[in-house]
Amino acid sequence: MHTTISAKLINLAAAALTGSALLFGASVAHAANTVVARVSLSQQIMEVSVDGRPTFAWKVSTGDRAHVTPTGSFKPTRMHEMWYSKKYDNAPMPHSVFFSGGYAVHATYAIKRLGQPASHGCVRLHPDNAADFYQLVETFGPANTSIVIVK
Repeated sequence: MHTTISAKLINLAAAALTGSALLFGASVAHAANTVVARVSLSQQIMEVSVDGRPTFAWKVSTGDRAHVTPTGSFKPTRMHEMWYSKKYDNAPMPHSVFFSGGYAVHATYAIKRLGQPASHGCVRLHPDNAADFYQLVETFGPANTSIVIVK
């Protein structure tokens, strides 16, 4: 488990959950909160909003010329703190949030490549950012999370 979650992330989650509990009652506090991760392929950036409020903007690497990153709106389908690619030589994929088949948002150790297409189709993030995103999805739930990928 990622133990160095940013104070901003912890405060954001607590405020959103507490605010919803006060407004809607504790039984629906979690359902009222949404996380939207918008990935721009042209800008190589992922903007994360919580309850419609811009919260994070991170550089990413998406599919290179030979590998497409799917576009559209997706829900997380499964999560793994550590996954090893069965397709690409057991490549490590820390903090994987899968959203379409074998495609995932996950950490990369090739941080110098962030901001430019470099992956086999996944959305790569800095390890700290991937851990924060993973924690957000875990906290708010996959059903309350959307991953939107645009050109």
